[in-house]
This record gives sequence, C-alpha cells and structure tokens, in this order.
Amino acid sequence: MKRFKLLQQNLQIRSKALIFVEMLVLSILCLSLFLLRTNSGQAVMSRASQIAEGINPLKGEHEKNGETKNDYIKWVDFGVTSEAMNQAFRFDVDTCRENVHLNWVDLLAYLGTKYGGDFSKYKPEHMDALARQLKDGATVEDLTKDMKHYSYYRDAYGAVLDGMVGEFQAEIPASEAPASYLPSGITGGAQGGPATVWVTKYGLKAFSPIAKGFPYSDFDDFGVARSYGFKRQHLGHDLIGQVGTPVIAVESGFVEAIGWNQYGGWRLGIRSFDRKRYYYYAHLRKNYPYQSNLKEGSIVQAGDVIGYLGRTGYSSKENTNNIDEPHLHFGLELIFDESQKDSNNEIWVSCYELVKFLSLNRCETYKVEGTKEWTRRYQTKDPVVPATPSEAESQSGQASLSQYGSSG
Repeated sequence: MKRFKLLQQNLQIRSKALIFVEMLVLSILCLSLFLLRTNSGQAVMSRASQIAEGINPLKGEHEKNGETKNDYIKWVDFGVTSEAMNQAFRFDVDTCRENVHLNWVDLLAYLGTKYGGDFSKYKPEHMDALARQLKDGATVEDLTKDMKHYSYYRDAYGAVLDGMVGEFQAEIPASEAPASYLPSGITGGAQGGPATVWVTKYGLKAFSPIAKGFPYSDFDDFGVARSYGFKRQHLGHDLIGQVGTPVIAVESGFVEAIGWNQYGGWRLGIRSFDRKRYYYYAHLRKNYPYQSNLKEGSIVQAGDVIGYLGRTGYSSKENTNNIDEPHLHFGLELIFDESQKDSNNEIWVSCYELVKFLSLNRCETYKVEGTKEWTRRYQTKDPVVPATPSEAESQSGQASLSQYGSSG
C-alpha cells in the first residue's frame, strides 16, 4: 500500500514537471511568434541586434571588427522651445561679424545633449554661460569632446534648422535703406529715386507659413489621434485660419509633390535644396489651391506665396471639402537617407515651437488685381537657390517626384 502511494506521488510530481516544461516551451514559442510577426516585436529584436553589434540606435554608429561606420539617423524628437531658439538665434546674428561667431545650432545642440533632449530644463542663463565660454576662447570641439551624443544632436537639430539662418539679399523700401545702398545724391524716398533697393542681410531667411496680417490660432496637436481611413497619429501642426489666407514657403526649395491626396486634400510638398527637409502643406483651398505657376519641379524662394488655406481632404473624390474647420496642416519630415522617404521609417517632427519662432518673420503680401492670387510685396534672393534653370533642373530632378505626405 505504501509502495502504491509512493508511486502515485512520483507520478504526480512527474506530471507537474511535464506540465511545467510544456508551458515553458509554449511560452517560448509564443514569444518567438511575437518577435517575428509583430512590428513591436521586430523592433525589440532589431534594437537588441543593434546593441549586440555595437550600434547606437539613435544614430546608427556601427562598430565592428575595429571599424566604425556612421549610419544615418533613424529617429528625432525635436523638443527645442521657441524661447531657446530665439536666444540662440540672437547670439548667432549679434556675433556674425565678430571674430568668434556663435552658431545657433551648435548652441542648441550643446544644451540638447546636456538635457538629453528635454528642453523643459532650459534656462537662459545656461546658454549665456555657454556663450561666455566660447567668446573667451573655448571651442565647441573642446566643450563637447566628452559628450557621447553631441554629434547626434548636432546632426538632428541641424537637419531641422541649418537652412533657416544665413546671409541673403532682401528688397526693402528705399526710405528704410542705408545711404550706402542708394544712388549718389539721392536720399531714401526722394522723388525720382528708386522705390525699393536691394541690401545684403544676415539673419532669419525662413518665414512663417502664414502671411503677415492674416489671423490664425494654433495649439500643440502633434501626435494626437486621427481616425479617418485608419487609426494613426497626427504628424503635423494645424494652423486654424480663414479660407483663402495666403500660405508661404517656409524655406527655399523645389516642388516635389503637388496634387490631390485623400487625407491631405489639395497639398504641396516642397523639398529643401540640401534634401534634408520635406515641407508638407495640406488642406488647401477648393477650386484654387495653389499659385497658378507651380508644378512639379518648380523652384520657390523662401517667402513666396505658394497656395491658400482651405479645408479640402478626407475624401477619395478630388476637390472635396470634408474638413470641418479651415486650417493649414503644416508638416516637416526629416530625410537622412532616401530609403526613409515614403516608407515605414519616416521622421516627422513637431512644428509647434518652430512655428512660434518663425512668427518673427511673416511675409507681407498684396492682392493681385483681377485675379484670385496674392503675391509677396518684397522679394528676397537666397544664395542656395540655383542661379540658372539648368542647375535648378539638375537639383530638382535628382529625386523621384513622390506622391507621399503625412495625413491631416
């Protein structure tokens, strides 16, 4: 009888052990299926593989067999505040003619590295202290030599901001021009003198996407839920205004996409000449969305009127108003490698703080009599714009003219 009980207990123990092993094997199989079949699982495996191979997941710094290979950036969280951008910009402009010229992106990248990208930690005195060190003879290289991720933040922030500040030519009223820019013996605004003159400036050459004098309201809506078509995040910034408000080219570039998109309605995609930025303007006006001279490959200067605010979109049928509230959907995609464009690895960044900063420079426009169009009152000449049509065709033709764009 005792032997029978012992046998029974042994069988129970073995059964429990067998059940445990079976459950363990089943769990491993389920985990394997998760890792292989789901996006999040593949991301985990990819990240683990990157770490195992010595790759920095932020920038793709790859170290293998003693050699380092810099891969392209795959993720950017642009959280720089407009206050920080404005302070860095002022340092840049104020020192542009001095022996030590402070580059605004360098300043922001240094603080971004110190903060781990979290600009809620930003204080003006932090940038003041950095500026003093640089003016006293320290170099950016000296100050960042032990900062492991500085190069990442410099490249990431530079991809957003590098094309926005620099030297350019601007047309201004003669009455505001320095005497050195006026013909000999002519005072500004004098009868018989020129109405406008061209001057060389250094400063903010990028513009707000909404023309001067036209009201708009906005809030930080990047990443909020959208459900038309499929559930997704809002990868842009909405500026709510009046139908017909002139929309301005933020930066010089060429038209890479133009036409109807069922999410964005009538939309425009403009690529910067360094090819790192794709500006997306969506939900443009019904019937007359764009300037009449625009087509794929067209060159635009920063500050040009490119289209008109509306409420088109959310329809597979062209020229349909299905957006409840008139607004401009303004998006900015960063492109470090052409494989990222029109893919599952696109990098769209929040533009709320950037648009606040760009409100420093809003383009003055006027209505062209007898037409539905507005145009800028004063022109600019950006040195990055190709000088000849053949150069322009060469630059704009390097990329395929994509039909992609973030949904509104």
